Amino acid sequence: MSTQKTALQSVVLQVLGWIERYRYIKFGIVGASGTVVNLGVLYLGHEYLFAHIEQGYNKPYFSLALAITLATLNNFTWNRLWTWSDRVKQLEASEMPNVSLRTLAMEFGQYVTASAFGSLLQYVLTLLLSGSMDYRLANIIAIVAASVSNFLANDRWTFRRKG
Repeated sequence: MSTQKTALQSVVLQVLGWIERYRYIKFGIVGASGTVVNLGVLYLGHEYLFAHIEQGYNKPYFSLALAITLATLNNFTWNRLWTWSDRVKQLEASEMPNVSLRTLAMEFGQYVTASAFGSLLQYVLTLLLSGSMDYRLANIIAIVAASVSNFLANDRWTFRRKG
């Protein structure tokens, strides 16, 4: 039993090490967590929170805007803490040891700006596709389409290498 546990631990550590080396995979894992947040908020908003408003339209206008906002905040937080943590630490070490609220606000502003195209693409695609399929499936398809542009924009601008 001890040998099995050690072998399993070894495999898990190897997989985690491999993931750690590939930024896009980390970005994808963070994006998957954002997708869960997005879909959860979208469902709760459309079915409960904004049901009386959105029922007449049969499209998740307000719920989708809230879902995208909260998923963006989730993704920024985890991408900053994990996906691009090496670059964030490098910047903090060179500029100041303590992260200020101003620095976080500036980074979040860049992240939102860099992700704006992807968010707009997601919003428009979800609304277009939800006319011919379930709004949740439409949202998943739109999220996948927007993920590549979000990664590239944030890798090259928000969390770019300094120096």
